[in-house]
Amino acid sequence: MGVNSVTLVGRAGRDPEVRYFESGSVVANLTLAVNRRSRDDEPDWFNLEIWGKQAQVAADYVKKGSLLGIIGSFKLDRWTDRTTGEERTKPVVRVDRLELLGSKRDADQGAYDDGGAGGGFEGGGYSGGFGGGEPSSEEVPF
Repeated sequence: MGVNSVTLVGRAGRDPEVRYFESGSVVANLTLAVNRRSRDDEPDWFNLEIWGKQAQVAADYVKKGSLLGIIGSFKLDRWTDRTTGEERTKPVVRVDRLELLGSKRDADQGAYDDGGAGGGFEGGGYSGGFGGGEPSSEEVPF
């Protein structure tokens, strides 16, 4: 039996990049900065991939600096670089559940200025835990 589960709380490093497909599927990609325990350490950065209704929630409500909680699984994207012909890889967290953790006050203020990640949970957040479907192979945008 294998276990592949990732749980993270951090801040969006940029606004989501959203793509819509003719089939009606939608995917959102963004980065997440997660602070370490020591304030002296640089945050860890994760690439996130969100599909389906949750991707639309991310497109509508997530902005750079938004406090997010995610549950997902780790995957390694592989492709051949078109210019060099080299095999390339990129670690990605495929998000199964997205939680918007910031308060309404935070959403009204827009992007956060501190550039930090992590932080405590704040009440009043929107829970975007919608189920999303699996993409078909022709929908993967590589």
